[in-house]
Amino acid sequence: MADPTTTPGWAQIGYLVAAVCFILALRGLAAPRTSRIGNLVGAAGAVLAVALTFAAVRPAHLLPILVAIALGAAVGAVAARRVVMTAMPQLVALFNGVGGASAALVALLELGGFADAGVGVRIAVAFTVLVGAVSFAGSLVTFGKLQDWVPGRPIVVPHTRLVYGGVLGATLAAAVTTVVLGSVVFGIVLAVLSLGVGVLLVLPVGGADVPIVVSLLNAFTGLSVAASGYLLGNALLLVAGTLVGAAGTLLTRLMAQAMGRSVTTILFGGLAGPSTQGATEESSRPVKSAGAGDIAVMLGYARRVVLIPGYGLAVAQAQHALRELAEALAARDVEVVYAIHPVAGRMPGHMNVLLAEADVPYDQLVEMADVNPEFRATDVALVVGANDVVNPSAREPFGSPIAGMPILNADEAKAVVFLKRSMRPGFAGIENPLLHDPKTTVLFGDAKESLTRLVAALRAV
Repeated sequence: MADPTTTPGWAQIGYLVAAVCFILALRGLAAPRTSRIGNLVGAAGAVLAVALTFAAVRPAHLLPILVAIALGAAVGAVAARRVVMTAMPQLVALFNGVGGASAALVALLELGGFADAGVGVRIAVAFTVLVGAVSFAGSLVTFGKLQDWVPGRPIVVPHTRLVYGGVLGATLAAAVTTVVLGSVVFGIVLAVLSLGVGVLLVLPVGGADVPIVVSLLNAFTGLSVAASGYLLGNALLLVAGTLVGAAGTLLTRLMAQAMGRSVTTILFGGLAGPSTQGATEESSRPVKSAGAGDIAVMLGYARRVVLIPGYGLAVAQAQHALRELAEALAARDVEVVYAIHPVAGRMPGHMNVLLAEADVPYDQLVEMADVNPEFRATDVALVVGANDVVNPSAREPFGSPIAGMPILNADEAKAVVFLKRSMRPGFAGIENPLLHDPKTTVLFGDAKESLTRLVAALRAV
């Protein structure tokens, strides 16, 4: 372990400045208007922290470290620039898993470097290895599910309770042995078993619950980083890890509440309860469909229209076309707002960022709690690529994977229009009865193409 008393005073002051940057970054990321500057402040804090560490510690193997940093920066920069908005949750999951793996490896190296380490250090090592490895393996599985490399449905291995219980028991035994003996060999065994726990933990999760698990694993990574900060005697790592752990935990709770379920149900429901994902077949029930011209007339003569974007909007990259439709409606003195569900898309804030890319004014983005009372006074609710967040089945106490999830009350509008590519269900894999309501009209086609046709038809009305 490094001794914090050997860190120069100027470096400790610099670490304090970096920690304040991290706190200010979180504060900035809490609102769309300040999120960009918050991200830059956080990045500046990270650069400052790395530079101070090099200046204060002056590592012996400087060249290999610099090469590793350069390679990592190159991979990260290319990945971040090439990723599309629809794949952002996958990127978050992957980066999060790498962070957990790094913390676990650092802990194992610390254990190998200090044969006479005290019990406190060994406990921190075991905790870091266990949590970091679980986060790494679990994040890889969530990445696979979101990327469709692994089936999105819950996957339950045969005799799952016995297998899961056995692996978990062996992992805890390896953790205790690592603490008692301080053995690197048992530390490696602990890491391997923890990888198994991470896989078994996430495989039974499916449907719309996967992004919530991404957030939970992010909190795990934060805790493992905080523990590695204790091992290294680095107060900045301790602060940064604690911030990530606390933020991830709060975000997980908020997302779970937005889905109307508990974290325990999400993690273990697939082991001993109903599936978190329903069927995936297309519905064969008839729906009322119309062309762009008819729907343009409906929208053009409305007084108030609520636009409800979802993941399908992101997939079609139709945010700019949606903004053009809103502007065309506003030119006809139609009141237009965007209704934003907390978990619209795949992550909280997904829709906010997507619409910000299209320069949609922030004051037109209305959260669920504020917009729901206004649906009864809405002439048309236009649903673009969303399904689960407007599904009335969520109001049923039982029998639905999304039962209890708060939804946007689109069914209370005088008319509902769905823009859908097909009749396939949403991410949760269940049918939406609102599609078959007499006041609902469906415009089939790619969201971007449908919106473009609507804008042209509206201008011709």
